Amino acid sequence: MRFFMIFSLTAICCLGQQSPNRNQGPQDPGPRGGPSGAGGAVSGLTPALQTVFLAGQTNFQEVENVPQGGLGPRFNSNSCSSCHLHPAVGGSSPSQNPQVAFVNSENRLPSFITANGPVREVRFIKNPDGTPDGGVHDLFTISGRNDAPNGCTLNQPDFSNSSNIIFRIPTPTFGLGLIEAIQDTTLINNVAQSASTRLGISGTLNRNGNDGSVTRFGWKAQNKSLLMFSGEAYNVEMGITNLLFNTERDETPGCSPLAPPNSYWNLGGKMDSAVFDDITNFANFMRFLAPPAPGGFDNTVGEGSLQFVNIGCANCHTPTLQTGASPFPGLANQTIHPYSDFALHNMGPGLADQIGQGLAAGDQFRSAPLWGLGQRIFFLHDGRETDLMKVIADHASKANSQFQASEANQVIQNFNNLSASDQQAILNFLRSL
Repeated sequence: MRFFMIFSLTAICCLGQQSPNRNQGPQDPGPRGGPSGAGGAVSGLTPALQTVFLAGQTNFQEVENVPQGGLGPRFNSNSCSSCHLHPAVGGSSPSQNPQVAFVNSENRLPSFITANGPVREVRFIKNPDGTPDGGVHDLFTISGRNDAPNGCTLNQPDFSNSSNIIFRIPTPTFGLGLIEAIQDTTLINNVAQSASTRLGISGTLNRNGNDGSVTRFGWKAQNKSLLMFSGEAYNVEMGITNLLFNTERDETPGCSPLAPPNSYWNLGGKMDSAVFDDITNFANFMRFLAPPAPGGFDNTVGEGSLQFVNIGCANCHTPTLQTGASPFPGLANQTIHPYSDFALHNMGPGLADQIGQGLAAGDQFRSAPLWGLGQRIFFLHDGRETDLMKVIADHASKANSQFQASEANQVIQNFNNLSASDQQAILNFLRSL
C-alpha cells in the first residue's frame, strides 16, 4: 500500500475535550486538548539558522503602526501572529477574533466579523461594471486611529452586497519550509498516481505563469514561494509595502507618511540576520517552522486511518510525501506527513467562491493539508464550519449550470455508507492529526 501513517506512540491521550454521545451518532470530538505540539523550529538547524528562525519569529509577532511601520492606509490586521495564532504562533485563526479591536469612530465592524468567529479577509467577486474582481478589499482604514496622519480621511468598502463577497481565513504556516522543499516532479507523479476514475478524482497542479513551475501556497495554491507569500500578505493584509510589492494599494494623498517600500534591507548594521527585511524574516520563520506533532494513538485512531485510505480520502489528502535536496539542514530529503497533494480539485457549486487565481477556477481549491487539524477551530476556506461532520458533508456537491460536480462526491458517499463506528473512527483519526 502506497499510503502509510505515522503516529506518536509516546502517549495515549484524550482525542477531544468531550466524549461523543453514541446515541446521537458520530460526532466531532472537538479540538484536541493538551500541549499544542507546534510553534518550534524544525530539528537539525545549525546555530546560525536557529538564530535566523528566532529573529523571524520576533518579526512575525511584531505589532505594526502607521508612522514607523507603514501600516495601511487599508488593512485587515496589524501583525502576522494576530491572525496566525492558534494553537501556537504560526497557526490559524484564534478563537477570539483580534479584528474587533480595530473599530473606532471611522471604522465600523462588518456584520460577518464577530468576536468569537474566524479572522477573515474579503474578496469581491465582481467590479461594479460586472467584470471579474477577485481582489482583497481590506476591512479597515487608518482613519480614526491615534497614529494616523492629520487630515487622512478614508471610507471603508461597502460590504452590504453579500452576493458579491467571499471570505478567506488564514492558512496555518506550520511545516511550510518542508512543503517548499518538495520537488515539482514528486507532486506531479503523486497527482498522476492518485487519480481515480472510479472515485472521479483527477486534480491539477496550479503553476507559475512565467516558468510553469508548480505553485503550492494559499487556498488555491496561487503562490510560488514563502517569500512571495510573505510579501503579498504584508501588502494585502497590513497595507505595508515591501521590495516585492512596492506601491501603495491606496495612494490617497496624506495617508502614507512613509515612502514606499516601507520595508527594505537594514544595511546599517553587520551583515547577519539583522540585515534581513521584514518579508525575508517572515519567510525564514515559516521556512524553519516545524510541522505540528500528532496526538495520541489508540485502536480507534488506527482503524480511522485505515478507513481514511479505504474510502478514498487519501487520494487527495496524501498522507506521505518526500522533500528533495535543500541547502538547509532539517528540510532536505525528509519524509513528511502533510495529508495533501497540493493540487487543485473541483469542489462543486457548494464550495465554489467564483474567484480564479492562476490556473485555479472559481470552484477549485488546493487540498488543505490536514496535519495539525486536530487542534483547529475553523474550517474550509471561509471558516463557515467548526464541526468536522459538516465539513465532510460540505465536500459533496452536485453540478449546476455554472460548475461541475465535486470530485469528492463518491468519497463522501463512501463515508456515508460506513457504519457509525467507522465514521466515528475517521473523526477520531482526524482529531489525532
